[in-house]
Amino acid sequence: MEKMNVLNSEEQANLRIVENLEMQNLPQPLQTMLSLASTPEEQDILLMATLTAASACVPNLYFRYGPTGKKYFSNLQCFILAASASGKGIANQALEMVRVLDEQYPMLISGDSTLAAWYKALEAQNGCGYMHESEGSVITDIWKNAAANYNTALRKAAEHEAISRNRCTGSSEIRNPRLSMLLTGTFNQYKALVPSVENGYFSRLLTLCIRETHPFNKRYVCAKATQSAVPSMVGRQLLKVYEQLMQGGEIEWSLTDAQKERLGEHLETEYGTLIGLLGDNFHSAVVRMAIQIERIAMILSAMRMGSAFLRREENKENSRIASGNPNNVILCTDEDYETAEMIGNKLLLHMAQAYRMIEGDKQELVPEVKPLDQRKVLFEQLPGEYEHKVLIQEAKAQGISQATAARWNMRWEEIGQVKKIRYGVYKKIV
Repeated sequence: MEKMNVLNSEEQANLRIVENLEMQNLPQPLQTMLSLASTPEEQDILLMATLTAASACVPNLYFRYGPTGKKYFSNLQCFILAASASGKGIANQALEMVRVLDEQYPMLISGDSTLAAWYKALEAQNGCGYMHESEGSVITDIWKNAAANYNTALRKAAEHEAISRNRCTGSSEIRNPRLSMLLTGTFNQYKALVPSVENGYFSRLLTLCIRETHPFNKRYVCAKATQSAVPSMVGRQLLKVYEQLMQGGEIEWSLTDAQKERLGEHLETEYGTLIGLLGDNFHSAVVRMAIQIERIAMILSAMRMGSAFLRREENKENSRIASGNPNNVILCTDEDYETAEMIGNKLLLHMAQAYRMIEGDKQELVPEVKPLDQRKVLFEQLPGEYEHKVLIQEAKAQGISQATAARWNMRWEEIGQVKKIRYGVYKKIV
């Protein structure tokens, strides 16, 4: 029996993404794609499918991250983990969107390939492309004899690290792979690709966990004929973005200084909470989510701005004006950052769910390091409305670790003792 059954309807409601977004703040192409969904689960599936597919359509746009200023491009890799007949097939609408570009600029790479054929196809497209498989079994069946090698190749592609091969017939290297990938499948298919949480690919592969939904309803009878044209229409919009970006060299995109500071504070909070709940093995997933949030924000920027900011060499002055930066660096808008941050926050919870499923019976929450009455004392010492930093300060004064305090705070929120009223601020429920 699939372990997806551990995800009940209440848990799924807490994991919903689109319901927590401001729809009017999303780029119009994304809003258009989401209009195809009939349930909250389908909305989330379409959101991640569209963002992942669109990430293959944003060439030459990059941001710098880390102390070395390493370049990262837009490419996302995502696995939609769901039970059979859960409605995940709607993700194929994103594939139809990419087919529009593929007619003129080949970018589709089949997952139903041997490792050698897959490498050759990626090499033929200069390391760039989009792989979409709606049945994870296609991947796991064909890869079962070389799963470790595929895992390594995908992990390197996620970081734009060189993928090389050396055979008797010769050797070659893809120096800067930019592969976007969307897979949908069941837990067993996911587990074949990500065998353990200690595997480096776990933290690099975005995961969306969807519970079983009801596939039989009126939308299959009453769907509007115009809906079938939506992916092609959005694909044509992305084609314009793709062609404009391909006209010149690479273009730098960046968060503003204020957004970078906020991202650091946000992930520090999530780090304390999730590491406290799941332990140190979840560390890499939280840390790497910073890169994924920036990628998502950059994709939103490209989808939104289109030709408004993609000015090339013949009009540099206008490009500086459009970007708002004299160095010709595209700056992220606050609305796109806030959207990306919310998506990243929810995706961390989805990855935590996948983490628990992978660990199964072996997974135990980090044991309490203080007795229950210590938790009660901490709760009573907090004001009626408090910030996360106040919680940590009070916990430290009582000799309680930050991770433990964050874990307790999450538990209070789960059982209704406190309510999160805004980012980093909580209110006691009397």
